[in-house]
Amino acid sequence: MGITIFISLYTTRLVLNALGASDFGIFNVVGGAIAMLGFLHAAMSSATQRFMSFYEGKGDKEKQKYIFNVSSVLHFGIAIGLVLVLLVAGYFFFNGILNIPPDRVFAAKVIYGSLILSTAFTVMSVPYEAVLNAHENMLYYSIVGIVESVLKLTVALIIVYYAGDKLVLYGILMAVIPFVIRTIMQVYCHKKYEECVIAPRTYFEKGLMKEMASFAGWNLVGMGSGLVGNYGSMIIVNHFFGTIINAALGVVNQLNGQLMAFSNNMLKALNPVVVKKQGEGNQNEMMYFSLIGSKLSFLIFAVFAIPVLIETSYILTLWLKNVPEWTMLFIQLALIKSLLEQLTVTLNTALAAIGDIKGLSLSNILANILPLPILYILFLYDFEPFWLYIVGITFMVGFGTGFKIYYSVKLCNLSISELFKIVILPCVVVCVLSFLGGSTYRLFLDKSLFRLLLVGLTTGLILVLGTYLTMGKREREVFNGSKKMIANKINNKKKEK
Repeated sequence: MGITIFISLYTTRLVLNALGASDFGIFNVVGGAIAMLGFLHAAMSSATQRFMSFYEGKGDKEKQKYIFNVSSVLHFGIAIGLVLVLLVAGYFFFNGILNIPPDRVFAAKVIYGSLILSTAFTVMSVPYEAVLNAHENMLYYSIVGIVESVLKLTVALIIVYYAGDKLVLYGILMAVIPFVIRTIMQVYCHKKYEECVIAPRTYFEKGLMKEMASFAGWNLVGMGSGLVGNYGSMIIVNHFFGTIINAALGVVNQLNGQLMAFSNNMLKALNPVVVKKQGEGNQNEMMYFSLIGSKLSFLIFAVFAIPVLIETSYILTLWLKNVPEWTMLFIQLALIKSLLEQLTVTLNTALAAIGDIKGLSLSNILANILPLPILYILFLYDFEPFWLYIVGITFMVGFGTGFKIYYSVKLCNLSISELFKIVILPCVVVCVLSFLGGSTYRLFLDKSLFRLLLVGLTTGLILVLGTYLTMGKREREVFNGSKKMIANKINNKKKEK
């Protein structure tokens, strides 16, 4: 992930300089119209990975062949459907919705067509991603990610030296990358894993198709309501406060997304383990790993979030020349919201492992949609824009987290006392101590890079030490076992030399 982030940042710089602000903006506007449908791909991807990991835990290879083929048929159908929908939508995008200079409409249409093909290839690669994830093959998964980043960097270097229409070439080459990645994964998975057999006539089960489609459908309801809630709140904020507040929200989302990256990648590795435990019929182990996952996710995110909470003003000064109004407060509230979310983040995976997400998806509609009319009324009566986050945090904790815990107790036998003892109490105590320890430098040092480094080092050390001291007996055993394993590997390497 570190390699990918570095390459991505450099690639963005190259592309922006090569295309210019106007053409880069066209690419992002047209791409954004398609990216809104990304939640459909995410919903189907989660469904496939859940079923594949579940039966990997059971050790049922024959069933996995059915899942792979049903998933391949489903995603091929989704890809065709998306292509048709996007082709029809393109007519409206280029006739009144998108504001594009007349002399660049042709280039924009080429970009749009290229991104449609790119989306189709990405959707059809989901079954192979699910297989790699179910087998916890994170090494190959990482290699594929690096290859994809290198290909994007190569495309950026090509357009830097291309003399023709750079935007058209960029769009076409970017559409080729998902096809290459899918081909690489397809060849590898068919050679490595026996369940990767394309034979839909032999391995097709109508009941399984219905079950997977139902699971994906309810997942889609939850994700779709989140999409509506996010975009709806941005439209309401824009209506009352204008584009300056939207600019601040854009900065917040970018920073929060980067800080969340490490936690999200850890969860990508942990989620199949949780589902496999349920597939093995070991629900107690499944819930234990879910709770440990929430704790780890919180603490990994806190390592990056707490220094930013303390030094928000200085970081914004370093990062941005012109800081939009309200950005500092928005970032702090957004980080607090994300920290609270991490405390129960893997309970979603536990419910997915059980296979019953209908209740949670319906409750997500309340958590995501109900804030919209409340925000509208508050802003109508001249409430300040930061109420966007106050309302969001209230509904997330009251409805989102509340219902998540309720359904986990009901369906997964979650123990509230275990949740409090393993996750909430140690995380909150360590987080508060880390924040107080890092904040002391503000009392006797001026804003500077040196103070920022001291804050980051101090908060990180307190989090690591506090986490170790608050570990349970089993967590210590796992930690000490990992230390021994790493030490043995190092010693063996030294002996080989």
